[in-house]
Amino acid sequence: MAKILVAFDTIDEGFEKIGAEHEVIRPPRGRDFTHEELCQLLPEADVLCTSFDYPARAELLQHGAKLRLIANFGVGFNNIDIDYARAHGIVVTNTPQAVIIPTTELTLALMLDCARRVSELDRLIRQTPGKRPTIGRMGYLGVHLAGKTLGLIGYGRIASAVAERARAFGMKILYYKRTPLSADEEARQGITYAPLDDLLFGSDFISIHTPYSAETHHFIGERELALMKPTAIFINTARGAVVDEEALVKALQTGYIAAAGLDVFENQDNPHPTLCTLDNVCMTPHTGTQTADARRDMNAEMLENVVRFLAGRTDLNRVA
Repeated sequence: MAKILVAFDTIDEGFEKIGAEHEVIRPPRGRDFTHEELCQLLPEADVLCTSFDYPARAELLQHGAKLRLIANFGVGFNNIDIDYARAHGIVVTNTPQAVIIPTTELTLALMLDCARRVSELDRLIRQTPGKRPTIGRMGYLGVHLAGKTLGLIGYGRIASAVAERARAFGMKILYYKRTPLSADEEARQGITYAPLDDLLFGSDFISIHTPYSAETHHFIGERELALMKPTAIFINTARGAVVDEEALVKALQTGYIAAAGLDVFENQDNPHPTLCTLDNVCMTPHTGTQTADARRDMNAEMLENVVRFLAGRTDLNRVA
């Protein structure tokens, strides 16, 4: 029998996968376990289920004398001390499949919002209730997605799904990644490789999809923003710190780029204060997977990793 400790409050759906021979310990409904509670419970746990927004650092993990698996609820795993897990032979898994569709759809939502100035016009119309705002024939002009070029920085599962949907809008797709795809695969997906600088210079919309690491810290900074078109719309649903937020603010203020749609920020879910004052910015507080469907699918994928691990299988979504 294994003891499965669930650190955070989550839905019930999916736990039926866990066999009766195992014990599942969950927090009271409506709240997560506190750090102190986890420290008390962890010594007897074989498996820890944690979440992308729930830290699992060394000061917690050191209490897990029997810990063999950390199953993360989310694709990002920078909430987990990976070095500690590797050093102590603890397997770490994530949920990459469940996040593809919701993050992809939010990326497209931010693109459309910025292109058609939806949030900006929503704010405008609320200022004069009962009265139609005067915008004129040439005021608050947006742009089409059709016929425009979308540049994707990083080309994994989510970027590929974005490309598929963007093509349905009639967009041309450029992509940049370290190792380009084969010519046959590019032709199959209807995409074209471009060196980073060429992509930045030639794209009307730019969406970044790289994971965060020391190497990608401020991957998009003042130099990269200056290469973009003054009409470019920049989207970030990846990780906040892959973008130099101070440089982005300056680019938006000075007209180096036209607009930005942001779901992530350098300081967790707290955007640079100036971003909140700019009309050419649409923001959401890291809600890429904030749908009922995604939460259900993430729970199922997390628990499937647990079931497979306890059965001795190796076909896991393993990251460490």
